[in-house]
Amino acid sequence: MGARFKRGGGDRRVRAAYGGAMSFTLRQLRFFVAAAEQGSVSGAARVLSISQSSVTEAVRGLEDDLGVTLFDRQARGLQITHKGSAFLRHARQILADVSRAREAFHGDAEPAGGRLSLGVTSLVAGYVLSDILARFRRAWPQVELNVIEDSGDYLQHLLIGGELDVAVLLTSSVRDRLALQVETLLVSPFRLWLPLGHPLAQQEAIARDELAGYPLIQLMVDEVEEATRALMGTIRPPPRVTFRTRSVEAVRSLVATGAGLALLPDLVYRPWSLEGDRIEIRDVSGDLPTVHVGLAWRRGAPLQAAALHFVRSARGAIPDR
Repeated sequence: MGARFKRGGGDRRVRAAYGGAMSFTLRQLRFFVAAAEQGSVSGAARVLSISQSSVTEAVRGLEDDLGVTLFDRQARGLQITHKGSAFLRHARQILADVSRAREAFHGDAEPAGGRLSLGVTSLVAGYVLSDILARFRRAWPQVELNVIEDSGDYLQHLLIGGELDVAVLLTSSVRDRLALQVETLLVSPFRLWLPLGHPLAQQEAIARDELAGYPLIQLMVDEVEEATRALMGTIRPPPRVTFRTRSVEAVRSLVATGAGLALLPDLVYRPWSLEGDRIEIRDVSGDLPTVHVGLAWRRGAPLQAAALHFVRSARGAIPDR
């Protein structure tokens, strides 16, 4: 998506080819992303420390500019539309590019080479790594990159042994904090996934015992499996697990078609299945587990230039997620 910046009226506008000539502001994009992530105007206003009317005005202006409806306005908040979900990725990319452009004028902007051995777990590879890696490659294209995908335990073994420079993984599963330096980038709470029109979707928050009797789909990946099993153990009577899978897309399709509900971190939530069916999410009352995603590297060993650049790049890749 090409973009150029024009000065005028004290406002920087992004002109983009998105269904025709148009212009919108970075401010509108920031407000739209916040509204999409918070699921409500009030939530976006709270995290941005602005008035709700400012968020509403920005989103409406953006919709007028694009000629599409980004949100369905409902009594319980904002429900992002299919086109809104597609535009969300573009909006995040534009904001990330602008942030990177600003950073280019700070510190050493000279091109750097070298090699980077990077480890990643399967869940992180599918839902976090692409944003981090895209940002890093744009800034440091000369770095020779070698990526290994494996379990969190094995990646920690490779880090301690000096066979990996950095790993992107679930930091809440890192056991040896004396040997490894850990930095969390993202905290993702568990929520309930439901198909469109499910009776429980009429509620903003659901008591966990209300899940008793409903069939559940269980994801068997990384520590999500253990956390989900512990959570289900607190429900009386325990829910009935009708399907176990290592595929998030399978969970998405099964939930969307009404085969069962799922308890999963926001990290892997997308509002649509591959078949185009809608998936809704709701809060579950009580103390739910969270997934922590971040970086790990060997403690006491100074990071080489390529690894240091990667760590700095990763910190800015997902600031609002």
